[in-house]
Amino acid sequence: MSDLLSVSEALRRILDGAQLMPPEEIALAEASDRVLAEAVAAKRTQPPFAASAMDGYAVRADDLAAAPNTLTMIGESAAGHGFKGKIEQGQCVRIFTGAPLPVGADSVAIQENATADGDQITFSRAVSRGRYVRPAGMDFHEGDALLKEGRVLDPGALSLAAAMNHPNLRVRRKPKVAIIASGDELVQPGQSPSPDQIVASNTFGVAAIVAKAGGQALDMGIAADTTASLSDTFDQASCADIIVTLGGASVGDHDLVRETLEARGASLSFWKLAMRPGKPVMFGTDVNEGTVKRYIGLPGNPVSSLVCAQVFLVPLIRAHLGLSTQMEPSEARLAIDLPANDQREEYMRATIEWRDGEAFVTPFDSQDSSLLTLYAKADCLMIRPAFQPAQAAGATCQILLL
Repeated sequence: MSDLLSVSEALRRILDGAQLMPPEEIALAEASDRVLAEAVAAKRTQPPFAASAMDGYAVRADDLAAAPNTLTMIGESAAGHGFKGKIEQGQCVRIFTGAPLPVGADSVAIQENATADGDQITFSRAVSRGRYVRPAGMDFHEGDALLKEGRVLDPGALSLAAAMNHPNLRVRRKPKVAIIASGDELVQPGQSPSPDQIVASNTFGVAAIVAKAGGQALDMGIAADTTASLSDTFDQASCADIIVTLGGASVGDHDLVRETLEARGASLSFWKLAMRPGKPVMFGTDVNEGTVKRYIGLPGNPVSSLVCAQVFLVPLIRAHLGLSTQMEPSEARLAIDLPANDQREEYMRATIEWRDGEAFVTPFDSQDSSLLTLYAKADCLMIRPAFQPAQAAGATCQILLL
């Protein structure tokens, strides 16, 4: 198997020269999990005025340097309806959380320490200057660049962008990923397969992986086992940045993806990997007017296609978005003994059990790449390097969480 390419070299070739997606402007309400294409600066100061942090009374600290003391209430300041006058010596204003601090006041005395008798308010405790006041600009000031280019817009970032008064944001366009299932043996879910056919399942799992990684999945349906059908489907997928085929990339007489791509002028880089599951993975490129379209041929076996999509397709989508492409395996311990591995890097479906705060991993007995039931039950993929010697229970291992 010396002609099999390593996983790391295959990934390097796939990512080499990956271009950033162009920016597009979208509404803030549609920007969840999108990637910023430019930095975002505040259009206003937050809070824009000194505001009360508690319900109570706006006062001058000098008037309550000692307690008890009685002040005259001259009005009210509520959120959205501030007091328009000015507090003078011996006066106070009823105030509520978030309301603007009136002119002349510098502190807030909380209501728990106050007793009202008409407009006469007696305070039982002294107040220090600035107590329970959020000064203007406490959070940020107009012009502060608070969100950097490349930031994924999580809930905190979205709320911050809204507070900075941005109704729209410029984000990276989602990479369009066309998914083509191939094979006369396939029918869509809900159809009635013949005795020689099976239901196509890979498309839906791979599309979900694409969406979670930040791409836009385009389901191109099922191409028949003919070069004409495949070529026609490739034409329909020409708008995509990445074209993913499922099946048809092996070496059988009916595996026509490689032949069809080469006939269309694509340059193929590899089609066999030292990987389990996922040996028949293919990668090629097509350059048109300076734009590089990438073709990834994933295996037809369901588990193989899902594992390889995680390992190769996810980093490529992230590269197009300007995000880190490094896989970040977690560390765990083996719960069982494992024999030595051969020359293929292996991604084993496994479950996790927590013992005293430490993760222990048990790979399933069967790793057959057609068994979706085990993939659905798995918590993680345990990564075994090529030529790894036998490992005893308790040994450290690397896992990718699912």
